Amino acid sequence: MGPKRIVCLTEETTELLYLLGEEDRIVGISAYTVRPLKAKEEKPRVSAFISGNVRKIKELKPDLVIGFSDIQADLARDLIQEGLNVLVTNQRSLEEIFEAIRLVGGLVGKDKESAALIDGYRGKLENVRKNSSNKSKPKVFFQEWDEPVITGIRWVSELIEIVGGKDCFGDFREKTLAKDRIVSLQDVADADPDIIVGCWCGKPLDFEWVRTRREWQNVSALKNEKIFEMDPAIILQPGPALFEEGLFELEKIMKEFESPKTH
Repeated sequence: MGPKRIVCLTEETTELLYLLGEEDRIVGISAYTVRPLKAKEEKPRVSAFISGNVRKIKELKPDLVIGFSDIQADLARDLIQEGLNVLVTNQRSLEEIFEAIRLVGGLVGKDKESAALIDGYRGKLENVRKNSSNKSKPKVFFQEWDEPVITGIRWVSELIEIVGGKDCFGDFREKTLAKDRIVSLQDVADADPDIIVGCWCGKPLDFEWVRTRREWQNVSALKNEKIFEMDPAIILQPGPALFEEGLFELEKIMKEFESPKTH
């Protein structure tokens, strides 16, 4: 039932298919895949994020290629022009992530299993929300990139609220494109975050860069040394990793905010 040879251009689809027990359908994955670890050993890598090896993908004879985000529009176009079936989802909110999980689960005949996963994830979110409901609401700046400075995507903003924080740029959550979430150094200074969470997709957070921005020298997060780093694989992938690890890592940061320990 459904597609038998699937190429996954991003990690979250690979992880989901493994969780659903449908990994045998996967014939190609992204080079950035780290979840599950065995996927890199078992499946050929055929793409980065923006780009991919169209020839290699075509040689795998997939009956479906699944991607994510408008950022993959050019790659999707090239694959479609080669006559391949391509599905690109563009989820931005937690609810849209659940819909994408449900969609992919349905494609491989795992409606019940994907629904069960979603129910479990909703339960985790609700438990964390309840645990954080009576706590203080520190202002959080989630930084996805350095130059230009890009603030967090919608689902990250939603998670920040669930773990008990207040997104400094929550008003940006309706902006679906990264280029529309660019803020200035002065914008961040004016927001005066209590916490800075750096999650630079594709490279490690440069703590020294953060600490030496002239405009940020009076920002509470710098003065109190509340600068943290998160792995993009668990927070910037719109799939299972968010609910398996990312949510709890963000919750841990909120708890450590109250601690005198520096980072």
